Amino acid sequence: MDDAVTLRDAQDFDGADAPAAIAPVSTAERIDTLDFIRGLAVMGILAANIVAFGQPFEAYMYPTAFLTDPGDPGGWMWIAQFILIDGKMRGLFTVLFGAGMYLFMEKAWARGATRKLQAWRLAILMGFGMVHFFFIWPGDILFYYALFGFLVLPCMKWAVKTQLRVGIAGYILGAVLIGGSLTMPFLIAETPFGTSSPQLAKERANMLASVDTMIAHGEVPNAAIAAGDYGTLVAYRFTEQWYEPLANALLFGFETFPLMLIGMALYRMGFFSGGVARGKLLGWGWAGMMAGGLAHLAIGLLVQSYGFSFWSTQAAFVAWSTLPRLAMVLGLAALLVAYAPGATGWLGERIRAAGRAAFTNYLGTSVVMMFIFHGWALGLFGELNRPQLYIVVVSTWVLMLAWSKPWLERYRYGPLEWLWRCLTYRSLFPLKK
Repeated sequence: MDDAVTLRDAQDFDGADAPAAIAPVSTAERIDTLDFIRGLAVMGILAANIVAFGQPFEAYMYPTAFLTDPGDPGGWMWIAQFILIDGKMRGLFTVLFGAGMYLFMEKAWARGATRKLQAWRLAILMGFGMVHFFFIWPGDILFYYALFGFLVLPCMKWAVKTQLRVGIAGYILGAVLIGGSLTMPFLIAETPFGTSSPQLAKERANMLASVDTMIAHGEVPNAAIAAGDYGTLVAYRFTEQWYEPLANALLFGFETFPLMLIGMALYRMGFFSGGVARGKLLGWGWAGMMAGGLAHLAIGLLVQSYGFSFWSTQAAFVAWSTLPRLAMVLGLAALLVAYAPGATGWLGERIRAAGRAAFTNYLGTSVVMMFIFHGWALGLFGELNRPQLYIVVVSTWVLMLAWSKPWLERYRYGPLEWLWRCLTYRSLFPLKK
């Protein structure tokens, strides 16, 4: 392939409506490895988000924001999650989203559809994201996945090497820009650099004082969750938090857009379907995991030396870990592709089923967390420490694995997967096999 986009390709983006014969891909057309990785990713996302479900959002990075004792002496569980989970599952899911976009269009093009179908599909996903954000949980990723999916659409006809190069270069550029912007606040607030001049000392004092203000910003929604005041919670999101989906898109855009391109390129290279030798996958995978993991460990120990302060944890999560996270995300993807064919036992099959119903599992998990933590249900918000929250994670994993396979043995799709398909094609498809 070359880098040029032909006239027909350009017309494909704005072209005529798709013929009536267009329909979703069948089960036989699915890529087994993608389902397996997607299943692990959707399970891992819960492990990454559990603190933000059960404690104030700020506690996701900043342990002091826990409403109870974190139950993590020395912060070693914080470090372990930082190394193994945080950002890795989101990154893996983003790579899979890019691969899935191209897989969808590959099948759609074969049926005579255009990228207008993908645009409509993304618009529906954006709607799901808005419902998720305002009515269920404000940690939604679907909105900005859809938003950056629109930006990726014009890039789908690029040559595969162009997609890969632009994706990697864009990711590195974003890491440098964000790294610089968040390292400076840390240097001012947490190191002697912040006292090297009267002006910096004044800025340092303002920054340290602002931490309490930022933590206090969550008092209203936290109180509403604990009290079970759902009406106040939703109203607050509409009036005070409405801008956060766009803010999150700006924050994670330098990661999301490049990773989607990388995922698209990897899919086209046959990365997920046997196009890369298993030995190479294992070599690249373990090298990426080890190098990225050691870098994360060094960052975690640095944050520990600063007492898990607000500015050090923020810099670690958003800035310093960005580049080593790319190595771990791609390394993990390579290892999972290599090991997935051998995961043929009962657990592997259930993980694949969870991946086939990943959309339902993602949104369904947020609903389950409402029943566990909101005051109108079990009311455990702010009550559980980190080890106890991990018990919730494992229990919910069991639930995911328990329902997905039996459901898909009787039905063609997960419930939300079926709804998304019906809305995408504006047709009612049979659900039961």
